[in-house]
Amino acid sequence: MGSNSNNNTTLQDLATLAGVSVSTVSRALNDHPLISTRTKQRVWALARDHDYPFKPTMPAGPIGAVGSIAIVTPVMRGRPLPLSHPFFLELLANIGEAARERDCDFTVSHTSPTSFDDLIVAATTSRADGLIFLGQSMLHEEFNRLAETNARFVVWGAQLPGQRYCSIGSDNLLGGGRATRHLARLGRRRILFLGGSDPEAMQRRRGYQEALAESGLEADPDLIVPVEFELESAYAAVSGLLRRGVAFDGVVAASDLIALGAIQALRRGGKSVPQDVSVVGYDDMLLSRLSTPTLSTVRQDTFAAGRLLVSRIMDKDGHQESKRLPTELIVRESCGG
Repeated sequence: MGSNSNNNTTLQDLATLAGVSVSTVSRALNDHPLISTRTKQRVWALARDHDYPFKPTMPAGPIGAVGSIAIVTPVMRGRPLPLSHPFFLELLANIGEAARERDCDFTVSHTSPTSFDDLIVAATTSRADGLIFLGQSMLHEEFNRLAETNARFVVWGAQLPGQRYCSIGSDNLLGGGRATRHLARLGRRRILFLGGSDPEAMQRRRGYQEALAESGLEADPDLIVPVEFELESAYAAVSGLLRRGVAFDGVVAASDLIALGAIQALRRGGKSVPQDVSVVGYDDMLLSRLSTPTLSTVRQDTFAAGRLLVSRIMDKDGHQESKRLPTELIVRESCGG
C-alpha cells in the first residue's frame, strides 16, 4: 500500500509533507468546509500514501459497514442527470440492493463532473472505497485518463473503441437492431429513430441503421430525430413531425420515456398506436408495463447491472473487465404484433 506500513505517520508528519499547519491537516482529514478542496486532496493523498490511519476518524457512513460506494452523475447536455429519471431510479435501487447484500453503504454525490479535473476531484476527495459513474456523457477520453490513476471506479454506459476503463451496460447495438428488425417484420417501412447524442443512444441508433439495411429499408435522414432522454423532448419532436406531414409508421426510441412521449404526441395528433404507428422503447421500466397501450421495449437487466457495478468496486482481486449485459425484446401492445 503506502511507504509506511506500521501506521507510525503522525499529523505533524503530514503537516510537514503538505507544507501546512497541524490544525489544517486535522481539519482537512475531517472534511472541514473551511479547507479548500485542493488542500484536502493533497492531505488525503499523502495520508493514503503514508498509511496514516485517518479513515476510522472520518466514517463514510454508519459504523459497521464493510465498505462504501459513491454514486456520481456526470453532466448531460449542460445539466446533471436528473435523478428522477425512472430508469436511473430503478438502476439506483438495484445498486442499493446489491450494496446492502455486501453490507456496503452507498451515497449519491452532489458532484456532477464536466471535465477531467472534476473527475479527479470526485475520485480523490471521496471517503468511499470507489465510485460508480452513471453515464459517460462526453467524458470518454477523460475516463481513459482517470483509469491511468489509482482511482477505483466503474462506469454505467457503453463500451467504446480504445476504452481503458471498466464499463457495465447493455448491448446497445444489438438492442437497437432487435427493435428495428421486429418493426420491419411487422411490415413497417418508414421507421423513425428518436434518441440523443450520448454514447448509448448513438450505439442504439447504429443498430437501428444496420437493421434497416438488413431489412432492405431506406435510411431516411428525416427519420433520425435528436431528442433528450425526456418525455417532453420526445413529445415536441413527434408533434413537429406530424405538423410538417413527415410520414412514418414505426418508432424506435432510445428510452421508454422517449417512447411514452412519442405515443402521447401521436395520440394527440390523431394517430392510433399501434394501428397507424408501432412503437418500441428501450429499458423496460415499470412505467412501460403500466402505460396505455402497454409498451413494447428492449429490456435492460438492472438487477444484474446493480450486482456487477457493486462487485467491480468491492471485489479487490481483479475482475475489472467491462461487460455487456444481454438484451431482450419484450413485445407488448404498442407494436400490434
